[in-house]
Amino acid sequence: MIGVLLVDDHPVVRAGVRSLLDGEPDVTVVAEAASADEAVTATRAHRPDVVLMDLRMPGGDGVSATERMLREQPAVRVVVLTTYDTDADILRAVEAGAAGYLLKDASRADLLQAVRAAARGETVLAPAVAGRLVQRMRQPAAVSLSAREREVLRLVARGLSNPDIGRQLHISEATVKTHLLRIFGKLDVSDRTAAVLAAMSAGLLEPPGT
Repeated sequence: MIGVLLVDDHPVVRAGVRSLLDGEPDVTVVAEAASADEAVTATRAHRPDVVLMDLRMPGGDGVSATERMLREQPAVRVVVLTTYDTDADILRAVEAGAAGYLLKDASRADLLQAVRAAARGETVLAPAVAGRLVQRMRQPAAVSLSAREREVLRLVARGLSNPDIGRQLHISEATVKTHLLRIFGKLDVSDRTAAVLAAMSAGLLEPPGT
């Protein structure tokens, strides 16, 4: 028997989802929750196999609840069930460890299939969501530099040598070199000039004098 926890702050939505699951010989709703905190508590108490999780709720969103659940019980399978299908929402949920992402206009057959697939350990994505995720993954990853790496690169752009940068930032020359090597790796370049140009092109560094 697949135990399901329903998490949504709207009672009507929970009732509707429960009605779709009721009557199935291999699925049972073990509990309901109306907030992120309630969801974490219910998961701890009832140990469901699958959690159908809303994204936007009081007391913390579905992503934070998912992270907290999986820290305590890694075997729980969380399937996001929401009206939101923006790239940011999808990526946040997947990165938090969600096993699936469905939209609330899913049919009864799709919902039941998702619950059973998640319980088997499979990943479940609505077709529109899968398309967005694949497209996003094909795009080059955004480069991110730490605050210290940006400081080092700004001084490189001003023409300072490694020893000068070290004195300016009160760090050793070896540390400056370490920061530069990390910057080169992130920007996929092999020298200081290329690093400065690549950072400017990516909007990570303003041209000197601006």
